[in-house]
Amino acid sequence: MSFTIEPTMKATSAVCAKHFKLLVVGGGAGGLGAASKFARKLPKGSVGIVEPHEDHYYQPGFTLVGGGLMTLEANRRKEAKLIPRDATWIQNEVVLFTPTQNALTLKGGEDLSYDYMVIAMGAHLRFDKIKGALEALETSGVCSNYSPFHVEKHFQEVLTFKGGNAIYTYPNAPIKCAGAPQKACYITDSILRKRGVRDDAKLIYATSLNRIFGPESYIEPLEKVACEKEIEVKTRRNLIEVDSNSKTAIFEVLDVDGAPTGDTESLEYSLLHIGPPCSAPKALRSSPFADKTGFMDVDGETLQSKRFPNVFGVGDCMNTPNAKTAASVSSHLKTIDKNLSQVMLGKKPKSKYDGYASCPLVVSRNSAILAEFNPEGPLETTPFNQKKPSRWAYFLKRHILPALYWNGLIKGYWNGPGTMRKFTRMFKSE
Repeated sequence: MSFTIEPTMKATSAVCAKHFKLLVVGGGAGGLGAASKFARKLPKGSVGIVEPHEDHYYQPGFTLVGGGLMTLEANRRKEAKLIPRDATWIQNEVVLFTPTQNALTLKGGEDLSYDYMVIAMGAHLRFDKIKGALEALETSGVCSNYSPFHVEKHFQEVLTFKGGNAIYTYPNAPIKCAGAPQKACYITDSILRKRGVRDDAKLIYATSLNRIFGPESYIEPLEKVACEKEIEVKTRRNLIEVDSNSKTAIFEVLDVDGAPTGDTESLEYSLLHIGPPCSAPKALRSSPFADKTGFMDVDGETLQSKRFPNVFGVGDCMNTPNAKTAASVSSHLKTIDKNLSQVMLGKKPKSKYDGYASCPLVVSRNSAILAEFNPEGPLETTPFNQKKPSRWAYFLKRHILPALYWNGLIKGYWNGPGTMRKFTRMFKSE
């Protein structure tokens, strides 16, 4: 396996070593952030990163790309340019974990070993779990902001939309960025109004949840937004099939506990945006690290594997109860920075992840609700009313957070807003 690194890079060769002090599996936000932190602490060549893809995307920007507010290219970088100095990029993918031997196997049969490992494999999009969805994505009217291959299509579909049902779905399964489907719906409303065709459209947000959004604190303001925009919210609806020939979306009706009732509902669509169910990557699902759901089984506070103490998790691949967002990764990194360092010194991990997650809910082309929370409730940072749509929250989403991601998070410098929150709470007004 070989790859090209520009002369200005100082990353080491991808084939120079078979054993690493620390092996990081995954080169997304969590993987790069973890590798960057420890590449600065450990001797040169001690850190390896297993990542097969050449392109790295700022996925939180996809909602804006799908709304014509950013370009896809602005959210893409070459992975080779992001690998931290003195780390080794193994451009391959893991097919087998053998943690009892502190080893893994790559596609092609090559084995790597490690003293410590961070698993940051993310969550995979599973359009294949919805009958007909993969085929439908290649037809007119069907798109998804979750995929770099279909996000630009969403904007084009909205620009050419002439009338009918525009349906946005949320699955009955784990999903990355749970607010993304309704954000896309709100932005579509703004575009259609600007085009003068909103009266010809019926916007529907169909969610498997029994309410518009998970964290309770933001339900009322989001219901108000949906009402003002005349968006019909269908709860307890899970998309199970797309018939692109008849342009029909079929939903199973769920009970209050999220279980199928046996009833279905079919809706014709002119535009269908699919929020795909997600799962852990295949190699992780079938590994000793996984729980019964397939996600990495970790201690929810220390982020340490429950079975293998020299292994930690970061990001969407874990079974922690937090929402799967890029913002969560910042607090994950803060936690493992301390805990993995302690384990490397032969000590017990003591730092605790606070469950932080954030979702800037864009509700128009220039305003947003800045939702910050953990499983217990709101965990807001600013002294302002974050439940009210505002231009400053949109400015943060559009301009500040991308810069913070590229220059802070993936370089291992941004550990989340926890310290800032302690300060601003002194000025918080309810």
